[in-house]
Amino acid sequence: MGPSGGGAGFGPALALAKARLDRLDYYPRPVRLERVRVVVAPWLFRLPHFRRYTAYALWRTILLRHEDVSDDLLTHELCHVWQGQNRPLHMSFVHVTTRYRSNPYELEARRAVAETRPHER
Repeated sequence: MGPSGGGAGFGPALALAKARLDRLDYYPRPVRLERVRVVVAPWLFRLPHFRRYTAYALWRTILLRHEDVSDDLLTHELCHVWQGQNRPLHMSFVHVTTRYRSNPYELEARRAVAETRPHER
């Protein structure tokens, strides 16, 4: 499958992820969806560095291994976009100087998902 923009198939899912993140006060400005796009790129996740991931966020692009992803995963990746919108230089520096498991931005994205997950009844 080729590229899918935020308004072409993933728009409603991105809006739900944004609504979840909008409940948090991590940054002074809420996440902005303008120019955010979602691209399904299974070929990327065959490359050695990306094999362990199901999704990966760049500045304004969320890359997915496959089209069928959970709300939690999309919220996690959109949180990375939000982090980049608010702290681009620091986030880039931390990304290249910190191990994945101890990266504070990775931990924050996981926390954002946990704090906004709908409660089971």
